[in-house]
Amino acid sequence: MSKGTLFDKVWDLHTVRVLPSGQTQIFIGLHLIHEVTSPQAFGMISERGLGVLYPQRTVATVDHIIPTENQARPFLDDLAEEMMQTLENNAKKHGIRFYNIGSGKQGIVHVIAPEQGLTQPGMTIACGDSHTSTHGAFGAIALGIGTSQVRDVLATQTLALGKLKVRRVEVTGQLRTGVYAKDVILHIIRKLGVQGGVGYAYEFAGSTIERMNMEERMTVCNMSIEGGARCGYVNPDEITYKYLEGREFVPRGENWDQALQWWQSLASEPDAVYDDVIIFRAEDIEPTVTWGITPGQSIGVAQAIPTLEDLPTGDRATAQEAYQYMKLSPGSPIKGTKVDVCFIGSCTNGRISDLREAARFAQGHKVSPGVKALVVPGSEQVKRAAEQEGLDKIFVQAGFEWREAGCSMCLAMNPDKLQGNQISASSSNRNFKGRQGSSTGRTLLMSPAMVVAAAIAGQVADVRELL
Repeated sequence: MSKGTLFDKVWDLHTVRVLPSGQTQIFIGLHLIHEVTSPQAFGMISERGLGVLYPQRTVATVDHIIPTENQARPFLDDLAEEMMQTLENNAKKHGIRFYNIGSGKQGIVHVIAPEQGLTQPGMTIACGDSHTSTHGAFGAIALGIGTSQVRDVLATQTLALGKLKVRRVEVTGQLRTGVYAKDVILHIIRKLGVQGGVGYAYEFAGSTIERMNMEERMTVCNMSIEGGARCGYVNPDEITYKYLEGREFVPRGENWDQALQWWQSLASEPDAVYDDVIIFRAEDIEPTVTWGITPGQSIGVAQAIPTLEDLPTGDRATAQEAYQYMKLSPGSPIKGTKVDVCFIGSCTNGRISDLREAARFAQGHKVSPGVKALVVPGSEQVKRAAEQEGLDKIFVQAGFEWREAGCSMCLAMNPDKLQGNQISASSSNRNFKGRQGSSTGRTLLMSPAMVVAAAIAGQVADVRELL
């Protein structure tokens, strides 16, 4: 059983009581909500005559269903407009802070909370979205929850949870040129499996992680859930504190000094006990591309799609399903696979550093004829910063569409969708069947830089060849 880790410390600090079921009632410091998983939850508390217990601890935004091309109201999609109005009404009724379109602070929930300084070390954070684990990059315990749990947090500010085991995932060494945080987490998931983290919190550590900036750490923690982990986190350090200092909701003056002292005390102890420790070498990681229908089905860009004989027996049935759905041949190279759509954005890779790096490769090049390429900033603030730097002009000149902030093609609960059998090079986080809006559409996950390389070549390409 783990002892002395950040997870143990934060868990113990937020424990209300141990329930008869054996679960722990945990206080949630910050509750993030959006327009998709909150309407039913608000309806459930209303039916019971309940209100929101601590509205000052809840923050709302819109991201999943909003269009990124034309955001004029009312939306053309009647259901999307209804969901928007419902969130607007509930936020007003319960006195909840709401970052709506045009506020300058709207965006993907896992982008705006860090950039506003709402996400801080030592917090417990919950949101009705799988990729809430993103916030663990700050040394928080951040949990994706279902609609009934959204109800529970609105009504009680607590959750009933079983305590997790803690696995320390170390990545050591220097990443090679053209290899990014997205490649690191895809590599980890490939090696440990999409179910490998079930029952665990992942503590990401090691010299490679320690050198990453906060946005890179968010990318790694974001996809913890894709490896089966309930959450993932990084111990806070000077990089964390430098990112946070001066942001709107971060303590200032004497309060900053006190917060800093407390944050520093939360890091895992040098003699902390873990339930498991796994070590990866950064030098072994290549620019990575998924070939199948789970984030664990990935390979280096220079490698061939594995044959059944290459895979463990337990992985072969899913591989067979993936070959059929993806229409890719085992044993063939992934490089050179034709792409129809190239998407840069999402809560995984829609931040300003992602766009800067993508623009670096897009500059001076043109999107291949017949390829639809779009860049969707993760927030209004990211969009504004990118435009101030002229990144939007670089993308447009290269042939990319420049959009408004939102989830966009990551999950296609909005007009941005694949059509028919199109194949997408995507910087998002999931390549499940139908994930990007077409029941036969296919998704290849990769870093934003690799998406640019694919857009220029019209096929999966090695970004290192553009250097």
